[in-house]
Amino acid sequence: MKIEGKNPVRELLNSNRTIEKVILLNGTTDKELRQFQQKAVDKGIRVEFADKKTLDRISETGHHQGVIAIDTDFEYADLKETINKARQDGKDILFVVLDEILDPHNLGSIIRVAECAGATGVIIPNRRSALVNETVVRTSAGATAYVPVIKVPNLNQAIEEMKKENIWVYAADMDGEVMYNANLKGDIALIIGSEGSGIRDLTKKLCDGVISIPMYGKVNSLNASVSAAVVVYEAIRQRK
Repeated sequence: MKIEGKNPVRELLNSNRTIEKVILLNGTTDKELRQFQQKAVDKGIRVEFADKKTLDRISETGHHQGVIAIDTDFEYADLKETINKARQDGKDILFVVLDEILDPHNLGSIIRVAECAGATGVIIPNRRSALVNETVVRTSAGATAYVPVIKVPNLNQAIEEMKKENIWVYAADMDGEVMYNANLKGDIALIIGSEGSGIRDLTKKLCDGVISIPMYGKVNSLNASVSAAVVVYEAIRQRK
């Protein structure tokens, strides 16, 4: 997988992920790119140089900023192991669960929100979901290197598994209780649905509750990543 641009590559180099090589703009005098070179050398990562034309050809996004890292395929985390680690660390669990989020830009933005909020992890289904790719990594500004992303075969089964672990599961939907009145402390999972169809009915029925973001304007919905940010930070506010 190609990771492009200064922010994503910086976070990748600071993480413990396996990197095959880093390709830098040949003859660059950019101080930050030189720092990437030294960091890669210090970690035993192969460094190659290429001219701008070659980088443009290799680039998937067209926004490489003079650096492209070749990462191994993304490694998804395990739900049970992530729960156990959070409890060993003595931290309240906060999962962000995504139901049919198909846009990789939304997925990347939500992963970025989850990392900034210190969430336990992001859970996505194996089917009918965007998966972690170069676009997601770039949109997340490198947050994929830090927050566990858990891919599950069946989202409803994952919800049942979390409930057995005493994790309260809440769906974020417009017909729910206003989020300010809900108790979002302790071990919880927040489900965000797609902008088009929202959270599926069966998935919603499995939840312990439904919460909503109050709307005061004429437009009655928010972008999925914005909705995720609002409800996640309401949970953080209550915990603080």
